[in-house]
Amino acid sequence: MAFTNLSSYPQEFFMGGFVGGFVGALIAIGILFAVTVLIGFYVYFALAWQTIAKKMKYRRSWLAWIPVANIAMMLSLGGFHWAWIFLILIPILGWIALFVLLIISTWRIFEKRKYPGWFSLSMLIPKVGTILYLVAIGFVAWKDKSRK
Repeated sequence: MAFTNLSSYPQEFFMGGFVGGFVGALIAIGILFAVTVLIGFYVYFALAWQTIAKKMKYRRSWLAWIPVANIAMMLSLGGFHWAWIFLILIPILGWIALFVLLIISTWRIFEKRKYPGWFSLSMLIPKVGTILYLVAIGFVAWKDKSRK
C-alpha cells in the first residue's frame, strides 16, 4: 500500500518515527557506554604498566600509554629485545608468536616483582581472563610483596 496522503495516516507515521528515534538513542547510549568502559580499561592498563615499569627502574615508563610501544616495553621488561614487536606485521603466525612472547615476558616480569609467574596465564582463560589479568597487573603494580 503506497502512502499518497500522509495526513490520512498521522498516527502510524509519527509513532514509527518516535520508536525509531528511541531505538537509535538507546543504541547511541550503548555505544557511548561501551566506549567509556573501554577507555577506562585502557587507562587502568596503562597506569598499571607504567607503575610496574617505574618499579623495575625502566627509563621510558611513559611508553605504557602508547599502543604497540607498550607491547615493546613489556617485551623489554621481560628480557626480550624490543624489535620482536615487528612480528605484529606477520598475519596470524606472527600474532600468535608475539602473544606467546608476551605471556613469557609477563611471566618473567611477575616473577621479578616477587609474584607467581602463572598469574600471566590468566589472559588465556576465556570470558573472565581479561578481568583476572587486570586484577593480576593491579596487584603486581600497586601491592608490594613483603620479603620473608
